[in-house]
Amino acid sequence: MQYQVSRNGQMYGPYTLEDLQRYVASGHILYTDLAKSEEMAEWVPVSQVLGTAPPGAAPAYATQPAYAQPAAGTYPDAPNLNWALELLLGFLTCVLFVIAWNLVIASWAKRVEPTSKALMYYIIATVLMVLNFGGSYGNVITAMHHGHPHQSILGGLIGLATWVIRLIARFTLRDTLEKHYNIAEPLGLRLSAVMTFFFGGIYFQYKLNRINEIKETLRYRNAVR
Repeated sequence: MQYQVSRNGQMYGPYTLEDLQRYVASGHILYTDLAKSEEMAEWVPVSQVLGTAPPGAAPAYATQPAYAQPAAGTYPDAPNLNWALELLLGFLTCVLFVIAWNLVIASWAKRVEPTSKALMYYIIATVLMVLNFGGSYGNVITAMHHGHPHQSILGGLIGLATWVIRLIARFTLRDTLEKHYNIAEPLGLRLSAVMTFFFGGIYFQYKLNRINEIKETLRYRNAVR
């Protein structure tokens, strides 16, 4: 079951029950915030959903909202290349641009979430791809000279390791983005595991474009107040 959370007229989520417990423990959601699932007829305090509240829990008006939109400039905006342009450049460069752009996104993620290991995994995957390409290029040269390409077991293992590390990098970056945009900048980001598996960085860039649009709108609203 998933819950929407409301504070001062602003809606956040959806969150699972485990999300609520974790965010309450970290102070990002208050027991006095309101929560509601699709099955519930009305909004109730988060404490009622969780079935517990500590003695003397602070009222909502006594605490600054922990997940209010941070001031402009607190975190650098995500890389904002249009996802369709990334796809086109990836096609024109035989995926080389997409590989490089994944490193750009992971590098930005490392700045906003220093504990993220996504950049490390992407670098390892890139090194393995270069090694694997070197072996494949040698086979191409051999074939052009009418030789017999040598099928290396090592090359196959490197190819398999590259694929596995790339998947680890994708899902690590997915976790980093969801953590950042649900805690540090609470914009309710949810990333599909299926889309992450098949489209990786292009899917992330599509979502980051949407996030940047939302942040720009929020900055505009704050500026005109």
